[in-house]
Amino acid sequence: MTSNTSDQFVIPRAEHPRPDRMRENWLSLNGKWEFEIDEQADGRERGLTTGHALDREILVPFCPESPLSGIGYYDLMKNVWYRRFFSLPATMSGKRLLLHFGAVDYKATVYLNGEFVGEHIGGNSAFHFEITPFLKDGENEVVVEVFDDTASGLQPTGKQTHTVSEGCLYTRTTGIWQSVWLEAVGSSYIGDFNLTPDPDGSRVFMEISVSGEYPNLTLVAEAFADGVAMGSEKIPALWRNNRIVLNLKEKRLWTPESPFLYDLSLTLRSNGAVIDTVSSYFGLRKVEISGEAILINGKRIFQRLILDQGFYPDGIWTAPSDEELRRDIERSQSAGYNGARLHQKVFEPRFLYWADKLGYLIWGEYPNWGYNNTREGYSDYIHEWTDILVRDRNHPSIIGWCPFNETPPSAGELQRIVCHITKVNDPTRPVIETSGWTHTLSSPEVRDDHDYNQYPTTFRERWMHYFEASSKGGLTPASRLRNEEGKVSTANWGTPFMVSEFGGTHWAEKETGEGWGYGDGPRNLEEFYQRYQGLVDALLDNPHMFGFCYTQLTDVEQEHNGLYYYDRRPKFDMDRIKAITSRKAAYEEE
Repeated sequence: MTSNTSDQFVIPRAEHPRPDRMRENWLSLNGKWEFEIDEQADGRERGLTTGHALDREILVPFCPESPLSGIGYYDLMKNVWYRRFFSLPATMSGKRLLLHFGAVDYKATVYLNGEFVGEHIGGNSAFHFEITPFLKDGENEVVVEVFDDTASGLQPTGKQTHTVSEGCLYTRTTGIWQSVWLEAVGSSYIGDFNLTPDPDGSRVFMEISVSGEYPNLTLVAEAFADGVAMGSEKIPALWRNNRIVLNLKEKRLWTPESPFLYDLSLTLRSNGAVIDTVSSYFGLRKVEISGEAILINGKRIFQRLILDQGFYPDGIWTAPSDEELRRDIERSQSAGYNGARLHQKVFEPRFLYWADKLGYLIWGEYPNWGYNNTREGYSDYIHEWTDILVRDRNHPSIIGWCPFNETPPSAGELQRIVCHITKVNDPTRPVIETSGWTHTLSSPEVRDDHDYNQYPTTFRERWMHYFEASSKGGLTPASRLRNEEGKVSTANWGTPFMVSEFGGTHWAEKETGEGWGYGDGPRNLEEFYQRYQGLVDALLDNPHMFGFCYTQLTDVEQEHNGLYYYDRRPKFDMDRIKAITSRKAAYEEE
């Protein structure tokens, strides 16, 4: 259950935040909270942890920098506080209660009725605390203390500016920026679960954890296709490492052309009585590497990716609505793209849900910019990235991971550690240890580079020559494919390769020249189309490329090189753009 209205207003972003992990008994805590900027960092001394009204109001889940929050404050805010009250509905009475946060940037400390509940570090990962012991009858007070020091160099910030919005750094996000909700669970309940599809065997492997040690627990997994039962399995439930092999009566693959999803129900019983149920879904999809190819269910699919930074004029890092998350994918598809690099940001689960539903291929990334690569911060980085892998690894739309972007040689050690952790947590997908610049893996699975050359002829020549030279043992002109010592690495020969950033052609409204993009902007629309087609054709015609990533889907603040304006209006004839982008690639002909 949930309510999306109150006496005064409609609750923003009231849809369930986790369609991949749903329980019926939940309550959104989005909406009006008290808020205060703690400029002197003395909030604890002033008693803000309980019983103290804050000095203004904010609309959660929008960050205080955003217009939608009702505040729109753009200066640095290292310390901020949130406060609200809630009363439990009757359906939650007597249940174990979990308090969920989709994401809080950067360090969150949570108090309930004046008691310390828990602390979380990391601005992009979800977290929750059990609050059952802290609850009381009637109204309950929840307070969240947030610390966010974007300029410290000790925390990843992605494209958030440390000063003012300029160049390719944009407005910051401070504090709560994804949904907050309560969830009722049983005396024992289903925790994390990992789903590994096996399309060849028409089955899915499951690893499911259970919280709580109670006798006579049984775990039941059931799959459905359009409401028709496809398979069921029951096992005795243990504390952890509950393994189920769920065989399916009918095999229906997940592909970009036909993204079929099976519904999944996980039920926990104690002495026969249902004590917890989670609804989810999965797609029958596998990813393999074969020589230079990345195969999706055994098929070569050219990955026509677009760079998506996930910024919104009114919500900054938070989409104003669930509809806008879906519409951004549809905007990309209408331009001929079948996927995206989710760039320097970890997108919310609702976006990944729509990618699963719409057959959209995703490379998951981490906002590593802003972090200075010193060992002092390794622990926080590694812990958060691990949490993100666990949160997102069940999504069939995600076909690869890229935890770093445009890193210096000093990041080599951390990249290798994180790459290893990624493969351990998810052995089912390829990993690019960093997009562009310094690659240091001795045996990489996938390689890439960035190239913003705006001249189609030399752009084509460069990438054709790259593979001709490499096949003869020569040096590559891609100068940034180097190891820590600056030596050109030849370990990428024969591995899948893409140009993961290109284009970025400047085009401003009314051709005023405002903002910036890469290279000299075209003088007119026809010149833009010719340049766009020349750059895209150069990569589509290259049989060694498994894909590309064009910069970018939308303008972001002062960066004006999107196919759409920042407000999502199309800049160009999207039918014409789609015809250029979506034609068959040489890679697909082999």
